[in-house]
Amino acid sequence: MTEQTTAPDPFLTVPDRARVLEEMPDREAIRDCLYRYCRGIDRCDADLLRSVYWPDALDSHAVPDKPPLNAYYFVERVIPILKAMRVTQHQITNVLIRIDGSQAKCESYFWAVHQEERQGEQQDVHAAGRYLDRFQLREGQWRIAHRHVLIDWFRVGDKASDWETGMFGKPSEMGDRFGRDRSNTFFSPLD
Repeated sequence: MTEQTTAPDPFLTVPDRARVLEEMPDREAIRDCLYRYCRGIDRCDADLLRSVYWPDALDSHAVPDKPPLNAYYFVERVIPILKAMRVTQHQITNVLIRIDGSQAKCESYFWAVHQEERQGEQQDVHAAGRYLDRFQLREGQWRIAHRHVLIDWFRVGDKASDWETGMFGKPSEMGDRFGRDRSNTFFSPLD
């Protein structure tokens, strides 16, 4: 682990109420972008994933010994990996945002669960960490300009549950990917 110098904590200076109210639409747009990222990853939706990044954005995605990738290239690389997994689920919490004009920095905590085949059996892989995102406002949209991922902990190798027997011994309606999920029609225009 490398020694990091300590910078002043930007979260010790709390924006006043008037500023937070003024920034609320921008803050909400940034949160929406983060949540679209999770949906795009978990539904294996490359178009949705690209919509959260600017075309010239970089993503270092927890690979410290390599330079960051162009985010669109990252999307093209990660989708086949995700499609080989049975399921993934990404959740974001603890979203801290600091806006300065058309730039914003955001730290959000994530917890991701992946079910994949390892050593001939389905296993659950858990990862938790933080996304450190630099956002830019361009043409009225907030998108990620640079993402750096920190892993705070992970756990590999839990044997996956038998989905055929259901959570409580009875079949459950399971989520799905690739446009086959009930949520795809849920967001259709209301009749």
